[in-house]
Amino acid sequence: MKKLLIVDDEVEICEFLKSFFEDRDFKVATAVSGEDALRQVAVFQPHVVLLDIQMPGLDGLGALKKIRESYPKVKVIMVTAVETQDKIEEAMRLGADNYITKPLSLEYLEKDVQDKIDLLAKIA
Repeated sequence: MKKLLIVDDEVEICEFLKSFFEDRDFKVATAVSGEDALRQVAVFQPHVVLLDIQMPGLDGLGALKKIRESYPKVKVIMVTAVETQDKIEEAMRLGADNYITKPLSLEYLEKDVQDKIDLLAKIA
């Protein structure tokens, strides 16, 4: 079963994406903060995490760093409305597998998530 964790402080985005991916046979969990994301990664053990950058408390970059330290095989796709070169570079330096800006192309997002899962299957 393909497992995806969606992390965004906007509950509506989490619910929309959860429904979208569940309709495509993904098992989906959601988190609304960086701290919640770290708990979910430990318990749910997703293959891929869609991680918003701007969140109160532990932001996406902080969460990315901690996910990379403890779960290096998990694929992390940063999702944000903020498209600044320094944030993109920092996310990639911290080990993000991709960086997608809002508004999202659902077709592209689905393909990118599936590509990450296919890659994991090849190296497993």
